[in-house]
Amino acid sequence: MYLMIWLKRLFKLFLFGMISGLILIVGFYFYIKDELPTEEVIRDVRFQIPMKVYTADGELISQFGEKRRIPLHYKELPQTLIDALLATEDSRFYHHYGIDPIGVLRAAFDTIILGKRTRGASTITMQFARNAFLTLDRTVIRKVKEIYIAIHIEQLLSKEEILSLYFNKTFFGNRAYGAGAAAQVYYGKDLDQLTLAQIATIAGLPKAPSNYNPLRYPERAKQRRNIVLSRMLTVGAIDRATYEDAIAQPITAKHHGAKITAYAPYVAEDVRKKMVEKYGLEQAYTEGFNVY
Repeated sequence: MYLMIWLKRLFKLFLFGMISGLILIVGFYFYIKDELPTEEVIRDVRFQIPMKVYTADGELISQFGEKRRIPLHYKELPQTLIDALLATEDSRFYHHYGIDPIGVLRAAFDTIILGKRTRGASTITMQFARNAFLTLDRTVIRKVKEIYIAIHIEQLLSKEEILSLYFNKTFFGNRAYGAGAAAQVYYGKDLDQLTLAQIATIAGLPKAPSNYNPLRYPERAKQRRNIVLSRMLTVGAIDRATYEDAIAQPITAKHHGAKITAYAPYVAEDVRKKMVEKYGLEQAYTEGFNVY
């Protein structure tokens, strides 16, 4: 008798919670609906590529622009880099639609049972939505917007397009925006020339570029790199022998600036002034002009 009464109360409570949750979800949607980016805005994410000044025969004289970017197409991204990111940040990337309920439950379990967060619940799409369209404020409404924008993005773009935008827009430290720029800044090479250990180092940076910067904190970077390699081993992206070889490698990152091959600072400054005069400071420094 008492059991039936208790079960009925529990069912009513559950039903009330479900209805309240649905009302809240719908209410939040209509609250932020007008703030969702359009398809044109999502696809037209500005890369802010620096201006480069060359001699007539292609020697680099100078580079102007605070942010370093080397935009890459999806087909130009090494599979090892994609595997490293997915293994570490979002192993169910191809199986969800912007948010991962299983990932949320795992993160909640860790927090409640273990008393600490051992992994996050943000998907790659949510991270991209946050980095491209939102602030880093830790508020409920910001998180709700992040979720809705992520779902919105998944409806408009393919998984390959999302990964391409992520690898081109994400900050990797040292003014490097995008994995291509990170490879040049830290190793002076293109992505497809890097070793697995170097790829894993770069893949570990988006979580906290300042904390895991291999130039300033090589030991932290190594620990983070080894976590990435461990996750790749766990999901089967690499075998045991490859893993053992990679974790034995030292951190080899060094700062690499733009490779000036023709020293002519007065010419570079004259070009810079004329480009700023013609296009304005922001456009001259961010539109990726190559001046010969």
